[in-house]
Formats: sequence, C-alpha cells, structure tokens
Amino acid sequence: MASITEPGSGSIIDAAENYNVLEIINRGLAYAIIIAGFLSVVFIFIGGISFILSGGQEDKIKTAVSTIRYAIIGLIVTILATVIIGTVGKAMGLDIIKYINFGDIIDTITNITSDSGSTRSLD
Repeated sequence: MASITEPGSGSIIDAAENYNVLEIINRGLAYAIIIAGFLSVVFIFIGGISFILSGGQEDKIKTAVSTIRYAIIGLIVTILATVIIGTVGKAMGLDIIKYINFGDIIDTITNITSDSGSTRSLD
C-alpha cells in the first residue's frame, strides 16, 4: 500500500485511499489526456470507415469528412493540452507526464475490477 510520502507509487485508488490530493489530480489529468487521445484516434477511424462506405453520396461524404476533421482537431488539442499542462504543472509542482503510461492505466483497471469482484460476496 502506498504512503502519502511516496508520489508515483500505487494507483489512483491508493492515492484516493490515502487522500493524497496531488496524486489524484496528477493521475486524473493523465487519464483524461490518454482517453481524449484514444477517442480522437477512434473517431478518425470511424470517419475513415464512413468515408469508404459512403458510396459516393454527398451528404455521407460531408459527414465523414467533418468527423475526420473534428477528430484531428481534437487530437491536436489533446497534444497541445499535454504540452501546456506539463509546462504549467511543472511550474506548480505537479508532474503528470510521468503518469501517462498505458501499462499503469491497465493495471489500475485490473485492480478496480478485481477489487469490485472480491467485495461482492453472498453470505
């Protein structure tokens, strides 16, 4: 179990259990950035598939192109947000860049699902 004096160890759940506010903010921002980037990439693929399946219909092509355009804009905003938050965070003593790790997020999800599964016991 992580202690309050050990930033970077454990998950966001451990930080929440220890009421470490800086850890919760750092990990929450990191997860939000990763989710936003992932969703942008997913919508680029959805727009591409819609474009391929449009069959030459103008309204479907316009919808697909706008989906791709807005997804790319979202990806650019996510990248800029990462740079800005990293810069401002370092000035304020927050270092979220070290938390942007896909393996850490998978471990957190695994811990959440295993913890919630173990608390559901029928007596």
